[in-house]
Amino acid sequence: MKLVWFRNDLRVRDNPALYQASEDARKNNTGSDESLISGVIAVVTFCPQQWLLHDESPSKLAFWLANLAQLKLELNALNIPLKVISGDLFSSVGDLLLEFSKCYQCNALYINQEYCLNEQRRDDQVNSLFKQNGLNVYRCHGDTVVEPGLLLNQSGAPYKVFTPFSKAWRSAFLASGIQLSPEPAIQAPLNIESDPIPAVLDYFQDGPMVSNQDSWPIGVDAAHQKLQGFISTSVNQYENDRDYPSLNATSSLSPYLAIGVLSPRQCIAGLSSLEQGAEWVSSQWVTEIIWRDFYRHLMVLFPQLNRWEPFRPEVENRIAWRDDKNLFDAWCQGETGFPIVDAGMKQLQNTGWMHNRVRMITASFLTKLLRQDWRKGARFFMKHLIDGDFASNVGGWQWSASVGADAAPYFRIFNPTRQAERFDPQARYITHWLPELGKLSIKQRMDPESGHLAGRPLPIIDYKLAREESLASYKNCH
Repeated sequence: MKLVWFRNDLRVRDNPALYQASEDARKNNTGSDESLISGVIAVVTFCPQQWLLHDESPSKLAFWLANLAQLKLELNALNIPLKVISGDLFSSVGDLLLEFSKCYQCNALYINQEYCLNEQRRDDQVNSLFKQNGLNVYRCHGDTVVEPGLLLNQSGAPYKVFTPFSKAWRSAFLASGIQLSPEPAIQAPLNIESDPIPAVLDYFQDGPMVSNQDSWPIGVDAAHQKLQGFISTSVNQYENDRDYPSLNATSSLSPYLAIGVLSPRQCIAGLSSLEQGAEWVSSQWVTEIIWRDFYRHLMVLFPQLNRWEPFRPEVENRIAWRDDKNLFDAWCQGETGFPIVDAGMKQLQNTGWMHNRVRMITASFLTKLLRQDWRKGARFFMKHLIDGDFASNVGGWQWSASVGADAAPYFRIFNPTRQAERFDPQARYITHWLPELGKLSIKQRMDPESGHLAGRPLPIIDYKLAREESLASYKNCH
């Protein structure tokens, strides 16, 4: 038997591990000895204590569970049973998988690589344990378009700056093209029942496990409908409209990408199928997919990032972060008195998602103006985001704090009021999440000094003074 271990790759199409396992099983069945008939079994592991350590949000896990239940139906249609193993921590997974493999007479394990350090260590441990017991482990690549480690500069070193990385990425892509793994063929039925998938888990007490199905319907078909709808109606305006949070101008595919219902290669393939020539490769939306690859490459090549260390310690070592619980709590609750910041935090708390422009504004506010450690903000985001992604989250927060790879220059400090005036000029986004401001004029809705007229809190900082102090702190680092 061939064992496929599903993690954050909940799909049967463009799933290299599943396809290779299916093909290897099919090849094994070409002989005449019926006692050696081969098949594929799928397994998923529940590691609740590890999820807590990783700050996985209840909404993301609810979304993962619901899509796992849909995956089970798709696998059943292929006569592939899906079994569940529970093990609390990653450290227990190896022994459990080995015991399972022996029970079902599996001689090989197939996985799609996950690139963060804890996941790499887990897979290394499983690989070593399986090899010691004479079992093969096949590690495939399905979570990036370009495999980490393949793009190096002329000196043979990893790229540390995004622009040259993106140029190399586009060159590599145009040279190799896109090849998706087909859906595996239906196999002969096995006398093995799939396990039930729970609708909810009771491991999480700090937030509801709601998946917001109105915004993100469950299942691969819904994900592909979203993808095709975005490509056919919005992608050409993406570069112009993506920064306006009141517009439905982004793909909203990140929750599906985070758990692998959709692969980045499928996104690229969908775009290329509707465009003529190669100009689409230069589009801004492709650039966003390249950023996703970039942060994964960094996690593999600079493992200290996985330990919450800054890419540029020489900068952070000279910054005096302020540990102020009152300021941090006001930010978390969306009660800073700065409308665009508070609107973003209310959106996050209510939906498990936040528009990307507003993510940058809120992150800049916390790190540059409140001078709170970026790690606190990054962990808060992970605990609430339905699309929480460790690599992209750490990369984005380090970028905002100017301590990351290719980070924003230290003197770039977003003025929340100016950002609102520029990207929410009619205050539609602000008043959607802060409806009490609707009684004020448009200008007042964006003005921190006017919010108290509608019952909003006064600003928790003096913007001008906070900016000057932040600049002085960062200047000491350069």
